[in-house]
Amino acid sequence: MFPATTALILVDIQNDFCPGGSLAVPEGDQIVDIVNRLAPVFRFVAATEDWHPPGHVSFKAQGGPWPPHCVQGSLGAELNPGLDQSGIDLIARKGFSLDKDTFEGLEAISDEGAKLDDILKQKDVDSIYVAGLATDYCVKATVLDAIKKGYKVFAITDAMRAVDVEPSDGQRAIDEMRAAGAQFITADQVLGELDEGRRTTGRTSA
Repeated sequence: MFPATTALILVDIQNDFCPGGSLAVPEGDQIVDIVNRLAPVFRFVAATEDWHPPGHVSFKAQGGPWPPHCVQGSLGAELNPGLDQSGIDLIARKGFSLDKDTFEGLEAISDEGAKLDDILKQKDVDSIYVAGLATDYCVKATVLDAIKKGYKVFAITDAMRAVDVEPSDGQRAIDEMRAAGAQFITADQVLGELDEGRRTTGRTSA
């Protein structure tokens, strides 16, 4: 298991962002099994949710770019049912103000009213691994914001998917995150790092 100073952040793995949802990300549901493999090796796992009120500023009827999605209390706002929530320690919500949208996951608020960034800092977390939806929107915003906030950030490439409103938006997002200092890693590499750490610890103690 990773040390307590490392956390996994799951960004918006919600029904409306998965196939069949109102703002579906292509293959968005395919990251669920990958995330379920990863969560047990982290001591702290936080999931963020878009949590929009009806008539949110981001909706087309209000002049925004998107169809209604992740409306508070709706099935579409729920986490994907395949996601093993037993491994999630905290759910934090964002985008719940009528006239403001929030893409950055660390700005999400817990049920107790605490910002995710503050919760992580209280736990002395300094490194985060990020997975979720979508690569070119809330994942990118979360990664870039976390780097600005001083975290070491690893983006898990096979545990995210892009909307790609314009062709290659996802790749451009990856390029932008890399330029800002994010490190990219696959789920197998994450688990491999942990296994290597165990082997090293075993050799050291022998």
